Amino acid sequence: MNDSSDKWAGSAEPIKQTSGAQNGPGWERDALENIALAGLKEQRRGRRWNVFFKILMFSYLFILLWVFLGKNSGGVDSSLVSTGKHVALIEINGVISASTEASADSVVSGLRKAFKNDQTIGVILRINSPGGSPVQSGYIADEINRLRGLHPDIPVYAVLSDICASGGYYIAANADEIYADKATLVGSIGVVMNGFGFVEAMQDLGVERRLLTAGENKGFLDPFSPLKEDETAHVRTLLSSMHNQFISVVKAGRGDRLKDDPKLFSGLLWTGEQGLELGLVDGLGSSSYVAREILGTDKIVDYTHQEPYLEKLLGNFGASIGSSVISAFSPKLQ
Repeated sequence: MNDSSDKWAGSAEPIKQTSGAQNGPGWERDALENIALAGLKEQRRGRRWNVFFKILMFSYLFILLWVFLGKNSGGVDSSLVSTGKHVALIEINGVISASTEASADSVVSGLRKAFKNDQTIGVILRINSPGGSPVQSGYIADEINRLRGLHPDIPVYAVLSDICASGGYYIAANADEIYADKATLVGSIGVVMNGFGFVEAMQDLGVERRLLTAGENKGFLDPFSPLKEDETAHVRTLLSSMHNQFISVVKAGRGDRLKDDPKLFSGLLWTGEQGLELGLVDGLGSSSYVAREILGTDKIVDYTHQEPYLEKLLGNFGASIGSSVISAFSPKLQ
């Protein structure tokens, strides 16, 4: 029994020595270091692939953006303008202002390209606007008349969409003919200037207004000061002058087609059907109707000026806020 025990004990000792010889002292630390190094290598490899795929994705998006900007660079796609005769379409959408898509710069740019093309047989202004700046509307109207004088063989038609009021109609009145839908809202031939007064609210809150000016009228129409009668009279003179300019433009453009109605220039709106009876509109029809039935072609090319996408994306936020503040106290065709 004892011999057997000694035999087993003797055989255990070499096994223990062999294990120590294979691993050596501190083998656990070496193993952990190897694992840590392998992990670091894997992280570095992952970061490299991550950077690679990011660069690849950025390059792909950049190419897409470049292609998109090429098609929206403010001009007319050359593939759309064939050698055949066509009708030029220019959209006037939204509020007419220097900072909107319906600015004079945008509309005039489209007009000039349309008249410049010798394949253009007619121009359609498709208007969907509640109005806006009388100055911007005036710029567009003047350019229409100038281009018509240079190209008397190219007629201009205004096609009114949902609404063509105020400054929108100021522009439309300069077209050779005006077409609308029976439900289109048209008219609003007038001028408005509005704002707010906070004098009593400031008194209730105990707020003191301190306004320092050089020039007795420099604080003109200050919303925190009481409204003065002479200021009101002066504003009415300004509005009346602009209203008369508006009326003159409409009468010059529409001529004898206008009915003798005292409410015509009162600022009221009418439907397309009523506008037809009053002489504000020449007929009921869409852009395709005018192109097909009046100009004799189904080929319509859009010459609407498109602002480059990056300019839209990186538009000046501060300028838009300033423009909103200015427009709140600026006169508008109404």
